[in-house]
Amino acid sequence: MENSIYLDEARDPLIIAEGWMKDGKDVAIATVVETWGSAPRPVGSHLVIDADGNFHGSVSGGCVEGAVVTEAIDVIDTGKARMLEFGVADETAWQVGLSCGGRIKVYVERLG
Repeated sequence: MENSIYLDEARDPLIIAEGWMKDGKDVAIATVVETWGSAPRPVGSHLVIDADGNFHGSVSGGCVEGAVVTEAIDVIDTGKARMLEFGVADETAWQVGLSCGGRIKVYVERLG
């Protein structure tokens, strides 16, 4: 039980990203940097994405992750990091399904 909060190597997004990079893939990482109110994932949660749209990990769940994956592919293409914000106050939040009443900020950057 005491180790249940830790990820093993097969599930750790950072180790997955390292393996993808060793395989020659272009990779971005999305990290939850701030949360307010009810948020599905805590600060520090990661989602890694390759240029083909494959991903591993979680920053929110649902349609928010689809939006993050789309943005991450653009970050891989341009090399320009970006800060994303999702919340119920934003019209786009409902479009991507963050209806839990909270807000999250996700920083997306290219690795390598």
